[in-house]
Formats: sequence, C-alpha cells, structure tokens
Amino acid sequence: MNHAGVLSRRGFLQTSSAMAAAGLFCGGRWSEVSHAQKPGERPVQAESVTVLNPRGRVPVSFIIDDSTCLVNVAHFKIPQLAEVYPDRYRQDWRKLPREIPDSFVRKFGEWCRDHGVKGKYSVVPYPACVGWIDRRMPGWSRKELEDSLALVRDFMTVDWDIHPEMVSHTFAVDTKTGRPYAEKSERYLENTGFSVGMSTDEMTEYIAYALQMMKSAGLPCEGVTTPGGFGSRARPALAEGTLQAVRGVYGAEIPHYFRDLYTDERSVAPLVQNVRGLDTDDPQCVVHTIGCTGDWFGGWDGLGEGSVDRFITEDLQGGRMPEVIDREEPAIMVCHWPGIYYNGEESGFRIFQEVVRRMHARNDNLIWMKLSEISRYWAAKELTRIEERDGRIDLNSPFACREFTFECSLPGMKPPRVEIAAADGSAAEVLKVSEVKRVLDLKSGTWLRNGERVTLCVDLPKRRTVRVTERA
Repeated sequence: MNHAGVLSRRGFLQTSSAMAAAGLFCGGRWSEVSHAQKPGERPVQAESVTVLNPRGRVPVSFIIDDSTCLVNVAHFKIPQLAEVYPDRYRQDWRKLPREIPDSFVRKFGEWCRDHGVKGKYSVVPYPACVGWIDRRMPGWSRKELEDSLALVRDFMTVDWDIHPEMVSHTFAVDTKTGRPYAEKSERYLENTGFSVGMSTDEMTEYIAYALQMMKSAGLPCEGVTTPGGFGSRARPALAEGTLQAVRGVYGAEIPHYFRDLYTDERSVAPLVQNVRGLDTDDPQCVVHTIGCTGDWFGGWDGLGEGSVDRFITEDLQGGRMPEVIDREEPAIMVCHWPGIYYNGEESGFRIFQEVVRRMHARNDNLIWMKLSEISRYWAAKELTRIEERDGRIDLNSPFACREFTFECSLPGMKPPRVEIAAADGSAAEVLKVSEVKRVLDLKSGTWLRNGERVTLCVDLPKRRTVRVTERA
C-alpha cells in the first residue's frame, strides 16, 4: 500500500499506475487536485471563541465495510472480480465461508456495547448480486433473512450507523431493470469504472436506488459508504448525490458519507461540504467522514494476517492511533467484516479487542461516537454563528447538537450565565450550569474555569440563540 497518499479501503492493488489507469480506489493525489469539493457557506465565528471536541474529549469510531445480512461478501465477490481481472484474483475463494453467521454479529455487537464501542456497519443491499435484503437471499430461508435484518435493525443500530455500500459492491446494476448490466468489464464494476464521470443526477439516482432497498428492508440510514473506488473520480457528484439521495429517501437532516482514509500527515477531520441555506428554515450540508487507518485486521478477503501494533504498540506509544489521538482529531479505524470474522477463526476480532484495550489503557479522554454523531458535531462546530458583543457571546446553530463544548473569555472571574433566547429574541430561558474542576468531568450543563478562560458544555438547540454572559 502507498501509505504516503490517500489509501484505498481495498488494498489489493499493488501499483499506482494500475490505480491511475483503472480509476481504482483513490490511490493517488491526482484525485484531490482534479476533483475539488465545494465547502459552501460559512457563518461568522468570533476569533475569541474556540469550539472544542465534545466534552473536551477525542472522538473515536470504527468503520466496518463489506458487511451485510448472512452473506460473506468476499466469498461471492472474488470470482466476479476475477472475471474482469483474471490475473489478480487467483485465490481459492471456495475455501472461504459463504456465510458470516448472525451468532457472530451478536457476539461482536455485545462485546462492543459492553466496551462502549460505536461506529458504522455496512449492509450491502444486493451483495455480489446474490440476493436482495428486502426480498430473498438464495441459499437462506426467508425467516433466516428476516431474523438477520431484525438483529441489525433492533440490536446493532443502537451503537452503529447502517450504510448501504452502494448496490452490489461488484457489478453495477441497471436501476431501470434491477439487473446487472450485461457487459462484465471494469466499466461496469461499482468498485472501479462505473461512477467515473457520473453527473449529479446519475449519482443521486444510483445512491437512492440502494437506499430504497435499505428502507424497504426496514433499516435506518443517514449516510452511505462507497464500495472501493466508487466516486473517486466524481467527487462533486458524490457529495451532492449523497446529500440529495439521503435527504430524499430518508429525510435525514445531516447526510454523511465515507469515501477516503488517510494514513499520512494530513488531517482526518471531517469535511463539511455543500453548505447552503444557513439563514433559512432548511439548512443543508453533507459531511465526509475520513478514516485514519488501513485495514490491518485481516483484510477484505480474510486472507491476510492482521497486526495490533500497526494500530497501537504494546508500550502504548507507537502506532497510528496514538498519533491521531494526540492531534485531537477524530480517530476512525477502518476494517472489512470478512477480516474481522477471518474464516471463522475470529482473529481480526481478537486484534480489535486488543487495540481497544490498549487505547483505553493509554488514554482516558476518548469518546466513542457513531459517524452520524461525529458528522452532526462537526456541522455544528463549523456552521454555528458565534458573535461577541458588549461582553456577551451569542451562538446560533442551524442544527441541534448535544454536548457542544467551547471556550471563551470571562475576565471578570464570575460564573457564567447561560440563556436560550426565545425565537423572537425576547424573554430568555436560563440554563442551570454547574462548575466542574476537571476537563474529564465535562458534560452537558457544566463549565470549567482556567484563568480568564471558561469552557462550557451545553446542548445547542436548533436556530435559537444561546447567550453567555457573566452572572451579575
């Protein structure tokens, strides 16, 4: 892998020339230069006010790709990729299990809940063209499919965002017929050429097609994950298409997507894009959440050896996670579900358990969040209007946001007074806020003093002004 560039989440390509030629997996810097994104509107924010991470902690999360109901996507994906790239996929895919059982999904989910872990879990809606999550999955009974969907819907969604990873994760599907295109070539693989040059309308239609299957199956969605290199050469269309499709199908207020991961020196802070209508009743944006690790758990095909130390070393000082956590940026690990299950051996799961143990042994300031929660916080962080006037600080957010944490100056050394103004700016509701002595004790409705600077943690309401002054 090219650890100096934008890494793909599909690490089986070996050379940058192959990536550039095939348009695969966003492997080079050309993708960023050639496909600039649109940040959109930004509000005024007083320089004297600093927005911090939620509760003054570092967000961490876990992205799971190539997951779905029952099907081991790797088992069925490899022979299909081999049709297009016969020299690249020679492994005996028949030895891979065809199913990742729900018993493992529950075991994994229960462990994560016990340890506070949150993140994103893909459900490919038409996995490798095997069957449909909202209809039938050939090879499994209807009840088995319904039970699997119920497990995701009723159990996993408490701690995990659910994303489609577009439609099939292999051959592209004609949305008019519901069947894969007849031509089996790179041009018609979702992972590679299919999205190249897509217009916004085409992107929106294809993403919405995947989302409609998710909705039909009763699964909630606020975001999407790109399969392989999908969208890497149609980035403006991907951002706008995600915004329109997720809002259109689900009515989600803040759509988000996962497209890239970086393992070099670049920031992995979320990108708040396509912002518009901040001063209207219908503010809009889309958030690109970025992973900070490669898949070092066992790989998308369940054939590679994983490594705890690449995430965090035994002495707790080295590895990628400490590097990002110390920068206080969201540290979002990335994996593929077949590698976590690792052919029934569960070695990827054990690696993840040890990574989590080491992370918490090193840091006591972590906060696990879903991608949707990170996206909402970052939208509020960047899009809240913050003004300082006459010894008063006003904050007005286009979106509600829990545990919004910021630092400001109150030089009079008196406790802060926090009010929520009425919609017309008149009579205000006074919020009760309590002083704490440590950053780690911050939660909604608390404040902390450090000299003339005060840190406040409050729940921001949508489109109502929060006012901070010193108490009389």
